[in-house]
Amino acid sequence: MVGRLPVLPEPRQPLGPDDRVRHWYENELGWATVPGRPVRLVVGRRFDVLDVPADAGRAALRHLGPASPVAVQGDRIRLLVAAGTKEELPGLLEWLEWGAVALDLVALGPGALMDAPVPPRAGSSGARPPALAPGRCGSQGAAVWLRPPGTECEVETSLPTLSAVGAVTGAPDLVRLVDTVATQCHRIRLRRACAQPLAFS
Repeated sequence: MVGRLPVLPEPRQPLGPDDRVRHWYENELGWATVPGRPVRLVVGRRFDVLDVPADAGRAALRHLGPASPVAVQGDRIRLLVAAGTKEELPGLLEWLEWGAVALDLVALGPGALMDAPVPPRAGSSGARPPALAPGRCGSQGAAVWLRPPGTECEVETSLPTLSAVGAVTGAPDLVRLVDTVATQCHRIRLRRACAQPLAFS
């Protein structure tokens, strides 16, 4: 009696561009994503985000020097900071005497999502980034990294936090970051207000 031939599984389909991006974030950085397109990162677990106007964010980065990961999408810059920052921000702004000033500075925390910027590379090995569909990278409105994240370990130690004040680590302290960003947001706001023509009745 002749035995049956084993049933072989179907060959695995190659990962599509979004699947490769999702795989990079989940497996290289340990960041959660949500199902669907575009790929979106879960905020509030591994990091929170300070979302500011691009002009203010770029000006702040010139004053801050090397910092944690920073992404840009459209006219907004997103600075990644330690998880829990959203809850700390109102008190911190009050302590820095920015509490009474209307700033275009938003903190994203638990429950928020962020469009996943195109990965700068496939992993810490220096391999090329996952292939993307033509025209996808750099298309208008797509999120891109200004300062990409490193490995999972590097990201965890580079996120600005209140505990970094006076520490010897390379992480910028959250107080300095928030004060610098708030200052730049206020300058942009004043510049725009001065550029508005006066209304006479």
